[in-house]
Amino acid sequence: MQTEARDTPIYAVIAAVQLPTVPDFEFDASLTELRELAKTLGLQVVHSFVQKRTTFDTAAYLGAGKRQEVRDYVAGDDGREIEFVLVDHELSPSQARNLEVEVGCEVMDRTMVILEIFHRNARSRAAKAQVEIARLGYMAPRLREMAKLAGSQGRQRGGGGGRGAGESLTELDRRKIRDRIAELQQEIIAMDAERKTQRARRQGSRGLASVALVGYTNAGKSTLMRALTGSEVLVANKLFATLDTTVRVLYPESVPRVLVSDTVGFIKNLPHGLVASFKSTLDEALEAELLLHVIDASDPGFERQLEVTDTVLAEIGADEVPRIRVFNKIDHVGDAEAQAEHAAALEARYPGCIVMSARRPDDVMRLHGTIVTFFQRDLVEGELFLPWSAQQLRQAVFAHCQVLEERADEAGAFFKVRTEADVLEKLRTQIGEAGEGSPPPL
Repeated sequence: MQTEARDTPIYAVIAAVQLPTVPDFEFDASLTELRELAKTLGLQVVHSFVQKRTTFDTAAYLGAGKRQEVRDYVAGDDGREIEFVLVDHELSPSQARNLEVEVGCEVMDRTMVILEIFHRNARSRAAKAQVEIARLGYMAPRLREMAKLAGSQGRQRGGGGGRGAGESLTELDRRKIRDRIAELQQEIIAMDAERKTQRARRQGSRGLASVALVGYTNAGKSTLMRALTGSEVLVANKLFATLDTTVRVLYPESVPRVLVSDTVGFIKNLPHGLVASFKSTLDEALEAELLLHVIDASDPGFERQLEVTDTVLAEIGADEVPRIRVFNKIDHVGDAEAQAEHAAALEARYPGCIVMSARRPDDVMRLHGTIVTFFQRDLVEGELFLPWSAQQLRQAVFAHCQVLEERADEAGAFFKVRTEADVLEKLRTQIGEAGEGSPPPL
């Protein structure tokens, strides 16, 4: 699809079937999410067609009457050209082809919409390769239906298009797709190894810890990331603003030094094939020692956000990583009194959670303190004496320890520090080798 670099609006309509097992609130939330996805693509949704059925129509998803209703709207003369029909489910190849023929414009199911967004927002080599694999995997079973549609349109224009030739081309295309997917998978394996080496190098120095921001897309993770690290991170009010993991150092820096990473946002009904293809974009969540599960406190459907994130984390094997629930955007909840009531209710329901706004410095520092406290839970306090002859190790003391107290006399400097036990012993050994005499008591 081509929707970029257009001066005129690109109009679309939404079509969705509500099954008896889907409650109204869940159905409405899914439609709202699809509208947000459409906005991310630059589409302007002007109408929604909803139908309640016991099952999807096996031929074309919607029932015959609703398909005609959509067709009449698309062919209307109100001056707006409808270019896309967005379907809030994943269609089979034949359903997509039949529906497109009947309504008279391009049909995009939910998976195709998400894939297109992923394609546009991938920046790194790894993300681009993963996007291409997912797109090729989506397209492969649809090639035959696309060939049928092209042949049908060719015959309508007076062309030939023999069946046998079309099928042989389809098989050739499928083989090319399989070969390309295999090639991309090998590239990803190589890039995964490279990333593991880079991660090991980052974590090679003593006292390094890692925390990953996870949660529903558009919950304010990038804003929180920027607030916690003091760095410039893309902040956009649209779904899937970025697919690439960003890693920065927690600021102000602490002991141990903490790396903060922002991961791709989760979304309801993300196809399992996409979860697998994008697993490496969530590697930081798997490798992290602590997860900050960011939730939009102002969203009436935040419980659904919790469920979606918990489910996806379980699917990638990150559900065992320690987690702190961070209810963000509390400043979007009414006045001060309403915010206080909502915060109290959340804290009572989710003990240990943090209710905050990433735009309030005091709230950010409170979260900062919670993160530092988590990573300092296994630290010990001890004493170090640094004789004047070993002052070259002073930088190492401050780099690997939290200095609680310092004083000096004619013999050298005395430090009361907090650090890991093995780091403390290593520093004492280095100081003993560099200095002379035994350290007097602090």
